[in-house]
Amino acid sequence: MSQFQVRTDLALETREKFEEDNVEIKGVRVEEEHRKKNEIKITTMVIETENGAKAMGKPKGTYITLEAANMDCQDEDYHREVSVELARLIKRLLPKKKDPLSVLVAGLGNREVTPDALGPRVVDNIMITRHVLKEFGKYAFGEEEVNAVSGIVPGVMAQTGMESQEIVRGAVEETRPDVMIAIDALAARSTRRLGRTIQITDTGINPGSGVGNHRHGLSEETVGIPVIAIGVPTVVDAATIVSDTMQMLIQAMEEHSHFRTLTTGLNALNDMEKYELIRELLSPQLNTMFVTPKDIDESIKRLSFTLSEGLNIAFA
Repeated sequence: MSQFQVRTDLALETREKFEEDNVEIKGVRVEEEHRKKNEIKITTMVIETENGAKAMGKPKGTYITLEAANMDCQDEDYHREVSVELARLIKRLLPKKKDPLSVLVAGLGNREVTPDALGPRVVDNIMITRHVLKEFGKYAFGEEEVNAVSGIVPGVMAQTGMESQEIVRGAVEETRPDVMIAIDALAARSTRRLGRTIQITDTGINPGSGVGNHRHGLSEETVGIPVIAIGVPTVVDAATIVSDTMQMLIQAMEEHSHFRTLTTGLNALNDMEKYELIRELLSPQLNTMFVTPKDIDESIKRLSFTLSEGLNIAFA
């Protein structure tokens, strides 16, 4: 059944699933902040124990989710507000060390596939300073303290024949940064979160995990330095749409007396039985299909500027 299970990279959605089932997760602490003025909601979830990590299926650490309802709109002022909030959240997760920092930004993903091109596009737009500092020193920027920012786009295994982890680890060994920021596109459980949610975590990232293409992870254990992962969901599993449609169909049919007998039978199905039905409907043609919004080109362009501006604010 795991092959057909609805996938999500968002820790927030994993927790919401437990809430729907009225299951309390011990060892997981949650705090929420609301910015009513700009309709931004920030949820901080800290997995504190091994039992909590096992229940959530995610490593121990801090997961911050920024939800911005209007992030899909072409409003530069609003995106600037999101960037400022993002910079604040990034600083919250940075290692406790005296300034300045040496930062490596890794743009994960495939530049040739639009929903997966977020990472490379962000690196294109960040302010790279390491080479200038090495050549001319900090006074080239007219500042007393300047963070050394470098960037790398490792591509995907089909393009390079190498794991992203191998390429990034080589860059880390040569440049010795204090922290790495990994940017990647994610998969979501809910279509309403596509392009409107940013997840920041200090646990690192597993490239391709959201679409079932598990690669070697990037974390402090694998690359030797703290890794802060930033991701935005750009795709949703086809099974999610089928599942949501089935639930909406059941709710709509319950409102009509002619169909109540049928809905009683459908409501009697538990989650596993519903997924079994979905498997039969999707297999074998559609069970590996992922869906992305039709305006994904513009969405990736806007999001890449929003994330890069947040990074520039955090490290400028």
